[in-house]
Amino acid sequence: MAVAASTQGMAPRSLPETRHLSAVRIWLYILATLVIAMVAVGGATRLTGSGLSITEWKPVTGAIPPLTEQAWMAEFEKYRQIPQYELVNKGMTLSEFKFIYAWEWGHRQLGRLIGLVFFVPLVFFWLRGAIRGRLALTLLGIGALGGLQGAVGWIMVASGLQPGMTAVAPIKLALHLTVASVILACLVWVAAGLRGEDPAWVKAEPRLGGFPAILVALVLVQIALGGLVAGSKAGFTYNTWPLMDGRLVPPAEVLFSVTPLVENFVDNLALVQFNHRLVAYALVAAAIWHAWSATRRAPSSRAARRAVALAGLTFGQMVLGIATLLLVVPLWAGLLHQIFAMIVLCMAVAHARVSGLAAC
Repeated sequence: MAVAASTQGMAPRSLPETRHLSAVRIWLYILATLVIAMVAVGGATRLTGSGLSITEWKPVTGAIPPLTEQAWMAEFEKYRQIPQYELVNKGMTLSEFKFIYAWEWGHRQLGRLIGLVFFVPLVFFWLRGAIRGRLALTLLGIGALGGLQGAVGWIMVASGLQPGMTAVAPIKLALHLTVASVILACLVWVAAGLRGEDPAWVKAEPRLGGFPAILVALVLVQIALGGLVAGSKAGFTYNTWPLMDGRLVPPAEVLFSVTPLVENFVDNLALVQFNHRLVAYALVAAAIWHAWSATRRAPSSRAARRAVALAGLTFGQMVLGIATLLLVVPLWAGLLHQIFAMIVLCMAVAHARVSGLAAC
């Protein structure tokens, strides 16, 4: 079933229309690349402790950074009023403040750039008739999700400005990262689906059932758990592997020491890290089994090669995560681990999407 026909409600397309859809696909992949860059800069902002340096949300005027020494001092004074300065960075110089401000400002600027790169081509393609019907509604939904992500980002920052807080709330950081990951998944899903305009290309794909979609769900769950680990700084504890404090499975009184019980899943560093480890093992095992199954079912096929590549990526990501833990989260390893998670997600989504087209 040609995805172009299903999303646009049309018969097979002429050459100019196919070229338009190819341009749309390239645009969506460019957006996906920018989202990955946004996640990377967000990770650097978090790891450098820069996320609370801008204490106001000004979607329009905030695009202009301080241009004079007086303006810099005014921004610095706002930062000196929040708990993070008093409890963590008291005595920070203006030069040091400018460094953390630059990271947060760059993160917000990249968000504005993504919005521009999304909406300007969207209007262009819409006017040219390349985007219509369900495809248009899907892209508008992704745009709305992007707007929601901006609001979630500010809610996250605001949580770190509350009395007694020196960082953002872990659950809100995890939500912010998860929404970004869902946006990335949606972009790749739509872009990969546009390959379905070529029925011969789709027909050559073997059917792999619904397991690739399960892998996507597992990757998203693991990313959300990784957000909790990052937000709670659980990666700076239990820096051994495969044991945690000398045990493969920490005792229940350690994993569930917080009351009420549900708060352990967010605030208990031992359980937060343990959950991230468990889902990593489950994801790698599932990806390896899927690669074996796809290779057995359709040897030498593109689907089998994608499944093997996905298994390799998930295993590599687990090894990188272990190294990051053992090294106590240096900046380079933490960033690489976060970026690689997005690459794994893109591969999983593209694989699931193409496999779904083949099943149509």
